[in-house]
Amino acid sequence: MIRYLTAGESHGEALIGIVEGVPAGVSLTAEDINVHLARRWMGFGRGGRAKFEQDLVHIYSGIRFSKTMGSPIALRLDNAAYQQDKSGWPEVMAIGGSGDGIEKITLPRPGHADLTGTQKYGFDDIRPVIDRSSARETAMRVACCSIARAFLEELGIQVGSHVVRIGEVGYDGPMAYRDRLESLMGRGPGSGAGSGVGAGANKGANVGANAINDAADLNEVRMLDEALSARCIEHIKEVKKEGDSLGGVYEVVVTGVPVGLGSYAQWDRKLDARLGHAILSIQAQKGVEIGDGIAAAADRGSQVHDPIMSQHGTFPRTQNRAGGIEGGMSNGMPIIVRGYMKPIPTLIKPLGTADIVTGEQQPTRYERSDVTSVPAASTVAEAVVAMEIANALLEKFGGDSLDEIRERLR
Repeated sequence: MIRYLTAGESHGEALIGIVEGVPAGVSLTAEDINVHLARRWMGFGRGGRAKFEQDLVHIYSGIRFSKTMGSPIALRLDNAAYQQDKSGWPEVMAIGGSGDGIEKITLPRPGHADLTGTQKYGFDDIRPVIDRSSARETAMRVACCSIARAFLEELGIQVGSHVVRIGEVGYDGPMAYRDRLESLMGRGPGSGAGSGVGAGANKGANVGANAINDAADLNEVRMLDEALSARCIEHIKEVKKEGDSLGGVYEVVVTGVPVGLGSYAQWDRKLDARLGHAILSIQAQKGVEIGDGIAAAADRGSQVHDPIMSQHGTFPRTQNRAGGIEGGMSNGMPIIVRGYMKPIPTLIKPLGTADIVTGEQQPTRYERSDVTSVPAASTVAEAVVAMEIANALLEKFGGDSLDEIRERLR
């Protein structure tokens, strides 16, 4: 199993990550991680921090001559904001000293971790909660999980994503963009397990889920439809003028996944449950579905369940409304996971709150933030999904080196 931990605060000196359990022999450089860290800053509607925060990872251990060694990998991401932010954050989050003379934040934001976090840990200042619960933490999560992603790529398994809705603007259900996805991935209806199944097939090729990212990353809101994208941008502009924020929906697609990852035998081994846990662990995510889960709830069974074919010794489905998972296990079809993100709780237009010290009713204070970060959330979701797929694959095929795992998968 691959395990990882993140440490650090949003306006501390750096974020730290430790990744343990990666098999030996996986090709990995800092640039393999940095490319996904850069994608995390994508998206129209981002806030001011995106203008100066450039995430470049430093790898301290676990890699020799651009290959993993099987030993723990240590990562560091410096916070450019620590040096460039003019608001005094480096002082108020200082490691040493007594904190005397530092102004306390006592107005919690509705919808944020502020109030509950101060109650849980007994703080009289909200700053520690703001800084650790911040979505800045996802930068190190993307870095850690990009290592699992590199491992999957070696085996022909690809992870992509795209945005399907921002606020009021989006597709009218999954079928509205399914043909577009099939075309991008080089698949047709009933074509089976998709691109990249097998030992190292199509590594890095512009097929499968990589093709989704190639297309989505060219768009300011990571949508695959130009007309919808233009409407989203106008929607974001309007909401920004109103001092408000927007949530949305994104979809993660994984191709090249072999049959049988996960298990029906125990509740905590079900692959769909583990993917749901991963998505909901991301800040501001409030819902998740596998395949056409929500739409399927209103349809009849004869429409929802995917008929099975026999094709060259395999058993693909004629459609994929199950999202590649049946009975808690991968069935060889592309895995489809959607995440639902709430609007960001930091607003220009203040909401009502109560001072945690005096109890006085006041408007919330403004912390610099985005209007929407759904496009960024989609790239973070890719990362955490990759980690879950990598661990499910290691459970089934095992091995301490890439060559050993590749042979077992073959």
